[in-house]
Amino acid sequence: MSRPGVLSIVGIGDDGAASLGPRATAIVQDAEVLCGGRRHLAMFPEHPAERVPITGGLEPLAQRLRSELGQRRVVVLASGDPGFYGIGPLLVERLGREQVEIVPNVGAVALAFARLGESWQDASVVSAHGRPLDPAIHQARGARKLAILTDESNTPSVVARALLDAGLEDASAHVFEHLGGRSERRFDGRLSEVAARTFCPPNVLIVLREPLAEHAPVFGRTEAEFLHRGGLITKAEVRAVSLSKLRPRAGGTLWDVGAGCGSVAIEAAGLMPGGAVYAIERSSEQVELLRRNVAAASGHGTIVMIQGEAPAALAALPEPDAVFVGGSGGELEAILGLAYDRLRPGGRLVVNLATVERLATCLAWARRRGMSPEVVQLAVSRGKDILGLTRLQAENPVFVVTLERA
Repeated sequence: MSRPGVLSIVGIGDDGAASLGPRATAIVQDAEVLCGGRRHLAMFPEHPAERVPITGGLEPLAQRLRSELGQRRVVVLASGDPGFYGIGPLLVERLGREQVEIVPNVGAVALAFARLGESWQDASVVSAHGRPLDPAIHQARGARKLAILTDESNTPSVVARALLDAGLEDASAHVFEHLGGRSERRFDGRLSEVAARTFCPPNVLIVLREPLAEHAPVFGRTEAEFLHRGGLITKAEVRAVSLSKLRPRAGGTLWDVGAGCGSVAIEAAGLMPGGAVYAIERSSEQVELLRRNVAAASGHGTIVMIQGEAPAALAALPEPDAVFVGGSGGELEAILGLAYDRLRPGGRLVVNLATVERLATCLAWARRRGMSPEVVQLAVSRGKDILGLTRLQAENPVFVVTLERA
């Protein structure tokens, strides 16, 4: 029996009353008001309590429950563990900790990993249930073991396609429908197969990736190690300084705008285990070189290649922790504005500029917004052989401009 004057939130499995332990059964049987989704209420067709379907959002429900506290014994039915991406903490927040008792059941994630015979203390669990998909994909991308809670919009097929589009390999994937119920069904395959199928709700998607190969990040590659045309490549010394200003970090998201043949994107990805670099390039010729360079650097981080014109091509990308602008196609100010506004707090925007006119444009834009960027000029000379002797040959100077988002 529930405590007097206290709302009980009882977790329930897909097999209904059979999933409840003795105490949870007694609490539900004792209810005078029974709340829950229509599916949950249908599990107790003979229950004499007043039934309150949860259909109109959380605030009307909280008001109704508040008015019932101390008057009648109220029970809310919720799937699995109500404290795990569930209604439990939300009602505690609105009604008060002393007014709510949560009685958990076995959650879908625990059941799914049990079916697989896999441990899950090291798994990443994210929810796309009633939530925007992009944050879930960003959080999920670096995980080796992954569970994603789905809904009727963010279905397993939608989630699988989004993971593949975000650069995840075609990993082992498992979808469990109606876990714990008589209609339980399981599909084992790859993300690409999940993306091509439909599944019955409720369900959960489990992704098991192979352990990431151990490798030392390759930093400071020469231009000769990349395919490029006409010298259109960020030189090794400029690349090294730019990356030091970007401060790429594990699990982060970096945009490389005007990626060219991909030298910055590839080296950045190698410094970001579990992260992703979005390489944006408008030239089809450069994109082909980018693809070939990325393929040659396989295993050194996740790179998502996007052929498109900035700033329009940036609109749908996840929020970055760092942005590198190596080319702007005459849209420098628009790119700077969008990139800086989308940066996460503490994120860095680094721009390479080859002319004083572009530098002046960049500085004027920053000052109009009340910012004082760091400016570094790199003038590198490299040794060249001449008749058995060595002379220094200057490379074109480059300005490296850095802004940090407060």
